[in-house]
Amino acid sequence: MSTPIQTFSEREFYLGEFRGRSIGIAWPEGESPLAEPLAGVIAELVANGSRVVLLSPVDEVFALAGIKSSADVSDVRFAPMLWRDLREHGRAGLRISAVGFAEQCRRVALSLRLAKLVWIQSTPPVERRGGDGRVSVIDLAHLEPLLAGDAGLGDAAMHRASGDVTPLLAAIRDMIEGGIPSVNVCAPEDLARELFTYAGAGTFFTRDRYAEVRPLSLDDYDLANDLIERGEADGFLAPRARQERDDVLTYGVGVFIEGRYLAGIGAILPHPGENAAELASLFALTRYVGEGAGGQIVRYAIEQGREAGLDYLFSCTTSERVMGFFERHGFRVVEPSQVPSAKWEGYDPDRRTRVRCLRFDLSS
Repeated sequence: MSTPIQTFSEREFYLGEFRGRSIGIAWPEGESPLAEPLAGVIAELVANGSRVVLLSPVDEVFALAGIKSSADVSDVRFAPMLWRDLREHGRAGLRISAVGFAEQCRRVALSLRLAKLVWIQSTPPVERRGGDGRVSVIDLAHLEPLLAGDAGLGDAAMHRASGDVTPLLAAIRDMIEGGIPSVNVCAPEDLARELFTYAGAGTFFTRDRYAEVRPLSLDDYDLANDLIERGEADGFLAPRARQERDDVLTYGVGVFIEGRYLAGIGAILPHPGENAAELASLFALTRYVGEGAGGQIVRYAIEQGREAGLDYLFSCTTSERVMGFFERHGFRVVEPSQVPSAKWEGYDPDRRTRVRCLRFDLSS
């Protein structure tokens, strides 16, 4: 039995995104019906003021979701029938033939103008070359080469999973091009994690993966604080007192996907006495962790530091992995004496014996 995931602000963020909107869940014939998390997710969405349309050829799936009767896609008036059920119950079922299921789901999603479609599939439609982890995010620019049979996708290094996923990928492309904002593909047991957490558990298809780095706003503090707490709990970030946490939020920056999804955070803490700044609390616990969120923050900090006329940036870590990350971005290991002395005021003595310092000279 898996340990429940604490999602707090992330869940509230997504519930806010979904409120008042209609979400489709496509459950193909080949996927075993599971009461949970399907029933719980639908109940939470309905209580949230969202509307859920379940698409499936399997009657048992409708029953597990608490849907007593379903419309049939062959009825030209299926949309009004769904609407009446949604008004009364917040959930509705549409029976779709197992033959040509992906194409029919595409047609229905576009006809209903769903805000999102979640496709249930136990095996990932796309994975990284060599099976090295799932591909979390795919935009149209990367989806087209997959449909063309091109496995070479640059940094993503992706290839198709086993089996013929062309009908599904083609349907997803057409849905996004037709105006459906996003399509998620995940295993049945991962439905809640995929819908309600940034980390996700499947693959998120969207039109544009545009990323913007900007300072945190007041409305971003909840999510940023949540990521900082996770980073400290996991041992990736040094625990900070309240005032130090406030400094991180005050000088914090984030990577935002499509202007609203927080993909990673960091802080550029000023040290005016040394004409320097510390890059601190750099952390990403999101579905974009493999998409370069940390590197974008580092590049942003270097650009901002040069514009401000700073002499150097520095960072301190006890993690060999993090040290390697900074070295790949041009930082070099230096002695503690080569960073501002104020850094060590009140610093934990035990951690100081283990910490490594890295520095990027902006004049170089």
